Amino acid sequence: MENVNLIDTFSEFKELKNIDRTTMMSVLEDVFKSMLVKKFGSSDNFDIIINIDKGDFEIWRNREVVEDVEIEDTNLQISLTEAKKIDEDYEVGEEVTDEVKLIDFGRRAVLSVRQNLTSRILDLEKNNVFNKYKDKIGDIITGEVYQVWKREILILDDEGNELLLPKQEQIPSDYFHKGDMIRAVVVQVEMRNNTPIIILSRTSPTFLERLFELEVPEIFDGLITIKKIVRVPGERAKVAVESYDERVDPVGACVGMKGSRIHGIVRELKNENIDVINFTNNIQLFIQRSLSPAKITSIKLKPDDMKAEVFLSPNEVSLAIGKGGLNIRLASQLTGYEIDVYRDTEEEEDDEDVKLEEFTDEIEDWVLKELKSIGCDTAKSVLELSIKDLVKRTDLEEETIQDIIKILNAEFE
Repeated sequence: MENVNLIDTFSEFKELKNIDRTTMMSVLEDVFKSMLVKKFGSSDNFDIIINIDKGDFEIWRNREVVEDVEIEDTNLQISLTEAKKIDEDYEVGEEVTDEVKLIDFGRRAVLSVRQNLTSRILDLEKNNVFNKYKDKIGDIITGEVYQVWKREILILDDEGNELLLPKQEQIPSDYFHKGDMIRAVVVQVEMRNNTPIIILSRTSPTFLERLFELEVPEIFDGLITIKKIVRVPGERAKVAVESYDERVDPVGACVGMKGSRIHGIVRELKNENIDVINFTNNIQLFIQRSLSPAKITSIKLKPDDMKAEVFLSPNEVSLAIGKGGLNIRLASQLTGYEIDVYRDTEEEEDDEDVKLEEFTDEIEDWVLKELKSIGCDTAKSVLELSIKDLVKRTDLEEETIQDIIKILNAEFE
């Protein structure tokens, strides 16, 4: 029975794809040699024959035939009498080779070998998985959802390795069931308690970058490079691209005919809006492009403070800021400049409107500055927004905003 159990264990591990044949043979030989050393004191005179394909093995011992009275080491020598029981033709000085059966080692020894073999092979498998995925950091992996938990999803790759997709690495609108196929990028690989932990992400900018490489051959071939990506997963992303070939339009190549290329990426990211922007070293032009779709009237740069004052016509301000201030926030991250939006009052001015500076006696300066940072520089521009929008776009409390609105409304009453 012990022999069968050990062979079954051997057969289980010969199927492992992540362990090469040479390494497997070496581990098996080491395990069996340690068993022989414990039993006989040495393994030098033993031949271990391992059949990887059949999942079987044999152990043969070589001993010298000596006269019965001359035996000093029963492991290295065999008496002439015992040798002739094997074959009548044996003579003194010849070598006898006989098979050693596992049953001769005893049940406890066989169980110990089985445990040792299991432990060594599993450790080797874990190390190979760790090394394999350490080289795949930044690569997209496709796997099958095996278990969905509250804080993470367990995913199996095509070799049955376990991968984790934490909740914070999932797009807010992601919703998966067991058996679903999922794509994500490998962002972290580490060993915890001798177990490889592979962390995936669908929110990382690298995931979006790899999707572009899959969908846009020019990026994969190096004709177009992605300079920078910023995103709020599931909401909006801005991608700055540059072409090394003047004949290639980087934005057009990324979007594709009628959006054919970018459509697949948007679908994968749960309808995340993606703005593809032509990169330029001209920072004014880059800021202008990054605030798309808003049309800018003029820009005043403060390079020392890394700040930019952007002026737009009143009807363009909301476009530049975007829903919840998302567009201007991403534009600031993409360009590296803190962007303040202002209405271009020279282009269009309401005689009945009042600038916020007129309310310095009633409203604190820091509050006025907060309102200006979202493009509101007149009383009516503030009153055009709802309390909910103002709370969302600024760092002001709802009670403070209600007081501001009362003050501003009183001006027009």
